Amino acid sequence: MATLYVLMEPKLSKVILEGYVLVSDTDIAAVKRELANHILLTRQEEGCLVFEVSQDSNDLNRFNVYEEFTSQEAFKVHQQRLSAAEWGKISSKLEKHYKTSGSG
Repeated sequence: MATLYVLMEPKLSKVILEGYVLVSDTDIAAVKRELANHILLTRQEEGCLVFEVSQDSNDLNRFNVYEEFTSQEAFKVHQQRLSAAEWGKISSKLEKHYKTSGSG
């Protein structure tokens, strides 16, 4: 009798962050200046699946954010890179409204 083996890949615990940031009029020029670089660097990170940040068309002080990373570890590495980057300095002044899921 033949034996059938089924290989199961482990389920990735993808991390999704979604929400928005509010930017003061004072900081909006700096945010716009550094945002393209931040997006470029993040999309190059290992484990980044999706990274979208866009200025809201109805509220120019609001930037909508959607991120997907392959794992909690990839998301953690992303957060650590931010703390040392220029974007980390700029974004520390922003009012953040995020929710994360899948980080278990």
